[in-house]
Amino acid sequence: MKKVILLILFSRLLFAQSAQLFPFQNPNLSVEERVNDLANRLTLQEKITQMVFNAPAIERLGIPEYNWWNESLHGVARNGLATVFPQAIGLAATWNKELVHQVGNVISDEARAKYNDGISKNQRGLYQGLTFWSPNINIFRDPRWGRGQETYGEDPYLTGKIAVNFIKGLQGNDPNYFKVVATSKHYAVHSGPEPDRHSFNAEVSEYDLRETYLPAFKMSVQDANVQSIMCAYNSLRGNACCSNEPLLNKILREEWGFNGYVVSDCWAIQDIWQCHKQAEDAKEAAAISVKAGTDLNCGVSFKYLFEAYKNNLVGEEEINVAFKRLFNARFKLGMFDPIEMVPFNKINLDVVDSKKHKELALQTARESIVLLKNENNLLPLNKNIRSIAVIGPNANDVEVLLGNYNGFPSIAVTPLEGIQKKLKSKTKIYYETGCDIIEGMPNSVVIPANYFYTDKSLRQRGLFAEVFNNARFEGTPVIKKVDSKIDFWWFLIIPVKNLKQNDFSIRWSGYIVPQKSGNYKIGGMGFNGLHIYLEDSLIVQDDGEHGPLKKFAELNLQKGKAYKIRVDYYSSARYSMVQLLWTIPDEDKEKRAIEFAKKSDVVIMCMGISPRLEGEELELNVNGFSGGDRTSLDLP
Repeated sequence: MKKVILLILFSRLLFAQSAQLFPFQNPNLSVEERVNDLANRLTLQEKITQMVFNAPAIERLGIPEYNWWNESLHGVARNGLATVFPQAIGLAATWNKELVHQVGNVISDEARAKYNDGISKNQRGLYQGLTFWSPNINIFRDPRWGRGQETYGEDPYLTGKIAVNFIKGLQGNDPNYFKVVATSKHYAVHSGPEPDRHSFNAEVSEYDLRETYLPAFKMSVQDANVQSIMCAYNSLRGNACCSNEPLLNKILREEWGFNGYVVSDCWAIQDIWQCHKQAEDAKEAAAISVKAGTDLNCGVSFKYLFEAYKNNLVGEEEINVAFKRLFNARFKLGMFDPIEMVPFNKINLDVVDSKKHKELALQTARESIVLLKNENNLLPLNKNIRSIAVIGPNANDVEVLLGNYNGFPSIAVTPLEGIQKKLKSKTKIYYETGCDIIEGMPNSVVIPANYFYTDKSLRQRGLFAEVFNNARFEGTPVIKKVDSKIDFWWFLIIPVKNLKQNDFSIRWSGYIVPQKSGNYKIGGMGFNGLHIYLEDSLIVQDDGEHGPLKKFAELNLQKGKAYKIRVDYYSSARYSMVQLLWTIPDEDKEKRAIEFAKKSDVVIMCMGISPRLEGEELELNVNGFSGGDRTSLDLP
């Protein structure tokens, strides 16, 4: 009996030793001790692999892969369902720092919930980590800059105060762990122009630098303890920001006491030698960036660090410093501790897009609205009004509500829908777009069911669907069915039983019959991949890892003619959605809008711009807009 007991005790001891072999795995040691121990166990090449955003696993030590890239500008972004708050410029318009702190807290709760769910399924890819590249605290000095919507405006003090509270909400107040890591970006003097951002050199006076461009960053470091800073694409005073030693070391670390890590903007290290011409090649650009204080590379340039080391361009100790800063963050996020020790590991998907969170989003939206003028006390409108015309391309467009760097809400209420719900049933409501958001860019809609047929006989409506249990359309379909149209959002569910989430594909085929001749734009958006064929010719293709993009082909179609159509869609990461869209030729929408306006007691115009026109480095060049920026302040 004693031998059996001794054997059991010995077995348990062996198990305990195998579960916790090294000091870096011991949660009772300090973070510094654990990071130092891990650093001493890795080769130089292994440490370098951890300094890129998509860091691979080190299996011999049980270090899992980790993708550092995630976004949370005004809600958890690019990972499906989320509570979507007003765009950042709207958050600042609330002038309510306590409210913004609550917003940050909600976002980080949903971030942890998604992370916990992903880890339980061994999903560790892009936009699934705990290191978020938000907030954007650049100064919106020129209203033509397309990314100004992502900022907190033109005032350095307001920007700093909003940023501090947003960051505190994100990172949490636990004494031992960060809920997530926030990142203040883009450091520094980065306020457009968007098309020139990879080569632009900002020349500003010391006064302007210290009074305008740096205060919000200083506040985020000293008042919010932000754990990450993203260095910008541009140069400052002739020195690229990601290899700018005075900016990253002297000011950030020595003057302000920053104790976190610096991440490059994506492919900014590559810009140092390809665009700024401040290095000979990738290895030199990587070396001078690490020496200046950049620790993590969103891109591929840091993969050349070992070659740089062999050429005496950078030392092992300088690489060690960067590595330790990065793993200091991972340890403080609780990634190497027992699940039960980290309080945030208890947060589950029930909080995502919850009623409580949606109520806070509604409150924030209300407080973000700024009334510029109310002549003759026109507002509020009388609910008993007899007729109202709601006119404009933004009146019933969900996309304009989402901004950029966004997630997707379960329910989005457009201005038209809100008015319809608010007014008495006896009120006559007229709706018309009246015009395109800009000439040549009409609003698209889901192609309705009455345009589709399963075959050329045109006897059965709908599209024939074949569903495959892989993302490659391989093998025999697990199910065949008929769908009336293509408009699906699968966030936390799958299309049919026995499919793996994010590992399936669907092929729709049939015929589409226009009811009017003219120029159409046919396309759609699908994540992760969408290929559209008309008459066996590929007309639209999108294969992306960041999020769905609307893409279209312009075609002249004839009324009553049956066109063969095929739509191939696949899902391979994070969430699944697909829509088949078009724009119909319509020469009379302005005429109808005028008629509705004439016979209505009140007209509400929903005009302005949209994320399709301004944003980050857009491939767009239309009248008034170029590369994501506005070229004038005229209304489109």
